[in-house]
Amino acid sequence: MLLMENCLIHHPHHALLTLPSSSHKPHFRFFTRPDLGGGGGGVTSFSSSCLLHHSHRRRPLIRASAGASHCEFSSLNSPLEPRSMVGKFLSGVLQNHPQMFHVAVGEELKLLAEDRDAAHARMLLGSASDEALLHRRIAQVKENQCQIAVEDVMYLLVFYKFSEIRVPLVPKLSSCLYNGRLEILPSKDWELESIHSLEVLDMIREHITTVTGLRAKSSVTECWATTQVRQCLLARVYVASILYGYFLKSVSLRYHLERNLSLANHDLHLGHRTSLMSSYGFKDAIFGHLSHMPSIGQGLIRAEEDIEDLKCYVMSFHPGSLQRCARLRSKEAVNLVGSYSCALFSDMESGSVENDDVILTSFSSLKRLVLEAVAFGSFLWETEDYIDNVYKLKDDQVV
Repeated sequence: MLLMENCLIHHPHHALLTLPSSSHKPHFRFFTRPDLGGGGGGVTSFSSSCLLHHSHRRRPLIRASAGASHCEFSSLNSPLEPRSMVGKFLSGVLQNHPQMFHVAVGEELKLLAEDRDAAHARMLLGSASDEALLHRRIAQVKENQCQIAVEDVMYLLVFYKFSEIRVPLVPKLSSCLYNGRLEILPSKDWELESIHSLEVLDMIREHITTVTGLRAKSSVTECWATTQVRQCLLARVYVASILYGYFLKSVSLRYHLERNLSLANHDLHLGHRTSLMSSYGFKDAIFGHLSHMPSIGQGLIRAEEDIEDLKCYVMSFHPGSLQRCARLRSKEAVNLVGSYSCALFSDMESGSVENDDVILTSFSSLKRLVLEAVAFGSFLWETEDYIDNVYKLKDDQVV
């Protein structure tokens, strides 16, 4: 039986980030710039440095622990380890200075965007020279390095969101099975449900019933009843639940936006255009110009009485619109979901996700896994949106 209550406690010996001490409040430009081309483990030092206390510089140091116990996960207590130097650096910041994490992430994303753009610009400038092939190859390598780093950043941001609601991610399942049985305690159902609105939560509960067979208002006895499930099927359910959480986040935002636009369109016909713009803050942000509003409002926005609850709204979607909302927007997000599910469900010996072994678990543990996956998808949507504003992500062309 796995006890996960203390998964998010930070241990100083797991990672060390050295900063200068002072009695005055520091002024941060921010931390150090890792080299994207590096690798390795153990102790990693970086060549550049953080700017603190009127340009006083000191080299930060990150040390990752190597020997995790049976159901423990090295630095971040999670199945997936950062692959890039940027990811390892931010992992150390997250453990030791979580209050500075978002500042560090913003700085690193800007630097990654600059690195990628600079390599691309050099490739274009040298396209007519004898070294055109070399510059093209350098740009490709740099882009691949930046993509891996951004996937690490995306994952760490998702991890951070879980830590905010005090929910540890489920560890690698192969390390947590005991005699073919899996139990995940504590369930953290309340925390995982608290991030959703009531209308979204109703749809999530229906999803749980569909994929696990557990009713929404099951008794304690029913929740702790055991069932057998193939591990490969459990992996597919987890990935499908990530995509469902991502879809619900996307469609619920669209739903509320359309409701607001419907109200706006209704009030415009009543002659309250000016007051509405100031109260909703829509001026120039959504419509571009006030003169365009009547034409845009007509035909594209349904009347308020036509928009019922979220479930009915989703059911009314055209299949093409439904598919667009359900699809991960970026290549980085697609890669992250794939690598995370592999890390979580792959067998330690074979490394394969397609494990046909049958495991015994309770319905409560199945519900915990599904709730976590749905939350992961919701956080992924927010994270992807945030990153794309700083570092332009690759559009995923798979339809």
